[in-house]
Amino acid sequence: MSSTEKQMRDATDEIFRSKETKRVCHEAPQQGPAAGGGCAFDGAKVVLQPITDVAHLVHAPLACEGNSWDNRGAASSGPVLWRTSFTTDLTELEIVTGDSERKLLKAIREIKEGYAPAAIFVYGTCGTELIGDDIAAVCRHAAQKFAIPVVPVKSPGFGGSKNLGNRLAGEALLEHVIGTVEADDSGPYDINILGEFNLSGEFWLVKPLLDRLGIRVRACIPGDARFVQVASAHRSRAAMMVCSTALINLARKMEERWNIPFFEGSFYGISSTSESLRRIAQLLVKKGAGFALLQHVEALLAEEEERAWKKLEVYRRRLEGKRVHLNTGGVKSWSIVHALIEIGMEIVGTSVRKSTARDKERIKQMLKDENHLHQSMAASELYAMLREHKPDIMLSGGRTQFVALEAKIPWLDVNQERQHAYAGYEGMVELARQIDLAIHNPVWAQLREPAPWKQFVTTARPAEGSVFISRSAAEAASGFH
Repeated sequence: MSSTEKQMRDATDEIFRSKETKRVCHEAPQQGPAAGGGCAFDGAKVVLQPITDVAHLVHAPLACEGNSWDNRGAASSGPVLWRTSFTTDLTELEIVTGDSERKLLKAIREIKEGYAPAAIFVYGTCGTELIGDDIAAVCRHAAQKFAIPVVPVKSPGFGGSKNLGNRLAGEALLEHVIGTVEADDSGPYDINILGEFNLSGEFWLVKPLLDRLGIRVRACIPGDARFVQVASAHRSRAAMMVCSTALINLARKMEERWNIPFFEGSFYGISSTSESLRRIAQLLVKKGAGFALLQHVEALLAEEEERAWKKLEVYRRRLEGKRVHLNTGGVKSWSIVHALIEIGMEIVGTSVRKSTARDKERIKQMLKDENHLHQSMAASELYAMLREHKPDIMLSGGRTQFVALEAKIPWLDVNQERQHAYAGYEGMVELARQIDLAIHNPVWAQLREPAPWKQFVTTARPAEGSVFISRSAAEAASGFH
């Protein structure tokens, strides 16, 4: 075979490999776990940034970091360092001349001296991966030189979807953080909560319930977490997975390495909260906790459920039978659905964007109609759906709020930008209260009425013998000047 023929064959093979890669990447989101939304870097930073006493350094040009100040509603009970943006702000000259690694080392030193963080997480992005920066080697050198944990997070955006970035973040924790600190106070009632982001302080509505049972949350990853808590998470006895899309790989591998059993649950809704607390206690008893814990749990659940249902009664009467469209994804696609059904609302549709196959199965069991499930859709399609089904309210994130307003439908934020916490018993009461306030706001009745001047003005040519009133006359008749 001539050299020319060999080059042509190699080029052809490369084309087919490229097509195969594209096909696989395209099909992955359809399987569930790799459902789309954002890039891998975005997903990794979303998972790790709520670790509050850590400095998060993005090794990339400035545009990769952007404006991340409070771009998510995760709350902290102490440190605020995680809210500050750090970037090496690479320029074209530094990339071409090979000074990027030197600049990274300098940035790590400046952060350590100026902010004294518990650790520094370094994120590799598209640019630095393309030029071949060895951030792992730089992080090892910096950790030895500056006596501080420096964690490399290889998460180039071109690697895949946001969900892939979530899993890359979990791998970084497994390889460089969890197991690096030994706890000297481990006990039979220690647990981990995985995939809980403490949005709007939601986990603070659940933690007091665990405290009353004597159950200690050794690590809530990532919501309101501290680096030492995450590093010693391998000494917990059991774990609960809240958002399986984000960190299911972390839960599975912690079970394999350290024999920490886990289950997937939710803190949205009365019955789901009770079931999650019950299953936490059951796992702990299997791992050696006293059987009295099960009795304490049942007593607590009976007390809290009675109080919550009593508070919900007034809202249930006003919300029963109301139709709701849920346009979110991931764990909320089924956990909030369950909570809404619990108070008597009817689900006319729910998005399964970024939901796993198991999430979708849960929804199908609850709704009994697959036509109520839909993937991410364009704003025009969502608008058409709202106009057709005419739900009483839409629950979604801020990205689609204006679609609901254009359709003259009440809207409530249930994504990361929300201002209210909806987890636990008190959170369920707050969710019902906010839905009630939105649906029964008198502005909607006024908004749906035709404008007073529309009965006077017509765009069609007036028929012979009819009376035509000009716009100025119509405005005068309606009191507008």
